Amino acid sequence: MTPHDHATADHAFVPRSRLATAALRRYTHGAAPPLVRGSMTPTPWLGLAAALRHAWSARGANVAPDEAAQVRGWERAAARRRRALVLLVLGAAALAAMVMLQLLPLQPPGVGRVAQVALFALLFAWVAAGFVTALMGYLALRRGDRHALSWRRVANDPIRPDARTALVMPICNEHVPTVFAGLAATAESLVAAGGARIVEIFVLSDTGDAATRAVEHQAWQALRERLAATGLRVHYRWRARRTHRKAGNVADFCRRWGRAFRYMVVLDADSVMSGEAVLGLVRLMEAHPRAGIVQSAPVACGLDTPHARAQQFATRVTGRLFSAGLQYWQLGESHYWGHNAIIRIAPFMQHCALAPLPGRGALAGSILSHDFVEAALMRRAGWQVWLAADLPGSYEQQPPHLLAELQRDRRWCQGNLMNARLIAEPGLHRVHRAMLGTGAMAYLSAPLWLAFVVLGVGLWLAGGHALPDPRLVPASLLALWGATLTMLLGPRLLGALLVLQQRQGHLYGGALRLAGSALLEALLSALQAPVRMAAHTIFVAGALLGLPLQWKSPPREAEQLAWRDAARPLAPLSLLAALALAGALWLDAGIALWLAPVALPLVLAVPLTVWGSRPAAGRALKRAGLLLTPEETATPGVLRRAEVLALPLRPGHALPDKVVALRAPRRPEFAVLASGALTLDPRERRLAPPR
Repeated sequence: MTPHDHATADHAFVPRSRLATAALRRYTHGAAPPLVRGSMTPTPWLGLAAALRHAWSARGANVAPDEAAQVRGWERAAARRRRALVLLVLGAAALAAMVMLQLLPLQPPGVGRVAQVALFALLFAWVAAGFVTALMGYLALRRGDRHALSWRRVANDPIRPDARTALVMPICNEHVPTVFAGLAATAESLVAAGGARIVEIFVLSDTGDAATRAVEHQAWQALRERLAATGLRVHYRWRARRTHRKAGNVADFCRRWGRAFRYMVVLDADSVMSGEAVLGLVRLMEAHPRAGIVQSAPVACGLDTPHARAQQFATRVTGRLFSAGLQYWQLGESHYWGHNAIIRIAPFMQHCALAPLPGRGALAGSILSHDFVEAALMRRAGWQVWLAADLPGSYEQQPPHLLAELQRDRRWCQGNLMNARLIAEPGLHRVHRAMLGTGAMAYLSAPLWLAFVVLGVGLWLAGGHALPDPRLVPASLLALWGATLTMLLGPRLLGALLVLQQRQGHLYGGALRLAGSALLEALLSALQAPVRMAAHTIFVAGALLGLPLQWKSPPREAEQLAWRDAARPLAPLSLLAALALAGALWLDAGIALWLAPVALPLVLAVPLTVWGSRPAAGRALKRAGLLLTPEETATPGVLRRAEVLALPLRPGHALPDKVVALRAPRRPEFAVLASGALTLDPRERRLAPPR
């Protein structure tokens, strides 16, 4: 058996016809290097009940192995910071609960009243935790953090030749031109940064559609041929037996070739990274030998729909505060988000294999949200997990419209609820137990908010009270509302303030346009919040009831929703909200006024979602200077290159002005675009055949 026949041999136990076998050989022969077999065996989970019994019997024991003395400084700092976080959040929740107890008119306190106050305290604590995290992120970005991991400290460190790194991109039925354009831009940037000597690229395909797989193979061949002269090797592997989704895809790579590399940088299908960012992650790992995972903070960019532009602006202005705040609280016990991160392969293979969750139903079986669990297992084994929040050059896409976002959230909801079953597993660090809990709370908060609203209206009516006119509410309630709005809007204000303080306002269109963009994004978020709340409530119910989950990659291109496609899932919610609002008006005008902020956005959900999916509307906002980001006003080279490579590759296709202005490639092998058959003449506005 030749080294290149390994894929067929590994999957010989899978029944298939001669035609399927021939197709498998076609897509694997010569596409991947010889195998370097390794073991990655999962440890079965104890299960919630057994884990709780184990935790009770082992109380007081250390949650993680002892580490070297040099890391205990950041551990002490992290412990102090987390205590402060808990005290601030609990104090805010207790104060809010006291105000609610004074305002509620029902006497004596009953079960309903206690439940209402408890729900409000829990939800207020959830909001307060986000605000305090953003506030600490703002202070850390202003003053710096000596305990945080920073790429600037290692930016000039040499990389040893034995720091071999695999850049792996798992894909499954993706939009091939967009995916390979981003990968090609990343590869070219790696070559320019000098990374070809230590990095190899692996495209790990789980694509089931034969036609898409054929296009993938052609795109891989073109990319491999174009990069042949650079020394950067690009491999392609298609799995015939597609088990455990992305986590299984990455684990399959580790078993086949993991022992040949020290690190792997994991990308998503929509990821783009500069070569300096990839090498920056390698330098951070080399400088911190106890680091098992280092996660970058990807910047959202790439799409023109109003929904995507609002998300891109929010992650750029406000999201970086949350990233820096998470880094401040977590330090070496941080998140892993599953992509745009570097992993030390040896401990990952030894400790991070994922066993299926025991039992039956939707919350059992293969783990869906694998990244949080892998980070928890890495830390349990004594390795550190860091967030490099200040590393530039890491990018990803947002879903083009609200329905695509909710489609993704359906998977994340079920995955995070599954992860909550692991909170009591022995040996996990308490920070990662909290992450598993907050991951579930991100979706459980929606039905809890809905329950709070419904319970409040029911208690008022049951007590014979009409809801007061919102214009005549007590001052203490106004103060409580003001505190809640401050916590919701405060991160946006702090993000915009930080942009101005760092003299970066021109990258967002100027101070006035920055303020207008922040207000527009806040308005869009407020209008979409009730839709998200209703959808997440349905998702939680579906996951708990075991409804089937459709696993489908989100669109990678801007697509305009048809009215019927938006109405199919949203019209029932709009009808239900309209009926509830009409019933409230019939009962009491005060009830209708209280429900209007939730009901009206639901009534308008279909037109708002259709408008948010229109690229023309997004481009109009761009021309007006609204929702601009630095990735548009000062586009990094790797993103410009990805945009060029993603253009339709046909003779005579007109290029936009900013593409014509690009310099000619410095290296002749970079002049060929993704098809390998057309070149970009920088002196002309059209794609021309190669000379």
